[in-house]
Amino acid sequence: MADYEKIFFDFKIESINGELIHFNDYKNKVILVVNTASYCGFTKQYEELQELWDTYKSQGLIVLGIPSNSFNQEKTNNLEIKKFCEVNFNINFPLSIITEVKGKNAHDLFKWAEKNYGKSAVPKWNFHKILINKDGKIEDTFVSFTKPMSKKIVQKIEEIL
Repeated sequence: MADYEKIFFDFKIESINGELIHFNDYKNKVILVVNTASYCGFTKQYEELQELWDTYKSQGLIVLGIPSNSFNQEKTNNLEIKKFCEVNFNINFPLSIITEVKGKNAHDLFKWAEKNYGKSAVPKWNFHKILINKDGKIEDTFVSFTKPMSKKIVQKIEEIL
C-alpha cells in the first residue's frame, strides 16, 4: 500500500528544449509517462504515442516521452533525438532530455514510482508506460509490448479522464 509522501505533481524534469517541465502544471490531467529510445525495436510506438496524444489531449491527456539510454539504445545528443522524433514521427508531445530510468542514477520520478507502485513501475525495457491519474498517483503500468493504442491502455485512459 503506497503512502505517497510525494505525488507526481511534486516533480519536474528538463525538457528536450531546455526549459523545465513542472509536473505541477499537469494537475487535473492524466499523464502517460513513457521511456523512449531511438534505436529500439519498439521505436515505431512513437506513431501510436502521437496518435494517442492527438486523440485525447483536448480531454486532458498528457503524453510525456522520457528519452533514456538506460538500455543502451538511445542517441547521445538531445538535439539529435528531438530532430529524429520530429522528422520521423512528427512528434509534438512533451519530451525530456536523456534521463536514466532505472538503478541508483534513475530520475527521482522513477525512484518514486518504484517506491509507491513496486517493481512493475520500473522499466524493464524501452517504451515501458506508467499511467498517472488526476490525483498524481500511479493508476497502472504497461510493459513495452503493450502498444499505446491498445484496447487495454485506451480503455484505462478513457476510464480515468
